[in-house]
Amino acid sequence: MANIQLNDVTTWYDVHGEGDGEPVLLLHSGFVDSRMFTPVLPFFVGDFRVYTVDRRGHGRTPDVEGPYSYETMADDVIAFLDKVVGGPAHLVGHSDGADVALLVALKRPDLVRRLVLISGLFHYDGNLPGTLVDFDEQTQSRMSARHGEVSPDGEEHFPVIARKVLELAATEPTLTSEDLRAVTARTLVMGGDDDTVSLEHTIALYRGIPDSELAIVPGTSHLLVLEKPDAVYSLVAEFLTAQPTPTFMPVRRATSA
Repeated sequence: MANIQLNDVTTWYDVHGEGDGEPVLLLHSGFVDSRMFTPVLPFFVGDFRVYTVDRRGHGRTPDVEGPYSYETMADDVIAFLDKVVGGPAHLVGHSDGADVALLVALKRPDLVRRLVLISGLFHYDGNLPGTLVDFDEQTQSRMSARHGEVSPDGEEHFPVIARKVLELAATEPTLTSEDLRAVTARTLVMGGDDDTVSLEHTIALYRGIPDSELAIVPGTSHLLVLEKPDAVYSLVAEFLTAQPTPTFMPVRRATSA
């Protein structure tokens, strides 16, 4: 565990696993922090050197003045890859973490080996109507307490974090399908079949990235990483370690074969 200055914020991170395994950077979703990955580290540690980071305002990384932007958070990740990892890594992101990972892949393709986007967006209109709502009192209290366990800003600051994350999700990201064509990393696009991200948007993300694969996990919501972690992370681990399986009747990939 350590802290490093990334742009204007002192950022907490940890490294799991030893040796010469390829680096994997796990990027958490909004409202929570890298502790969400603790139960699934065994899926990766044996094969990879795994990095977990608490994004600005989340977990053990303090908040900063002003609104959040995915551009700024992508710049933080780029600085982390340059300063700590020292080169390219596999990026695995859930929700907001996937949105950040996508921007990193576009801004610095040289720093991304393979890309996993779980319940991510390329445009904010991919969220289903009515899904970006404030937490009820009980949920906010529970999440505030969880935040306060490690945050240098304290439990009472969580409502500020929640407001800024919701404001961000209502206005960003704003990429187009044409922008997605610039992603060069082999990519796994994943979502739940009852996700807050519309299935149509998830398919558009998959179709927009040239070298991509699609997985829809049945019987899950936006929190598929908690609901069926074995199914989700088994697929992710296989994607990161295996070469593409040759298919007998390619259609979408026939032109690139």
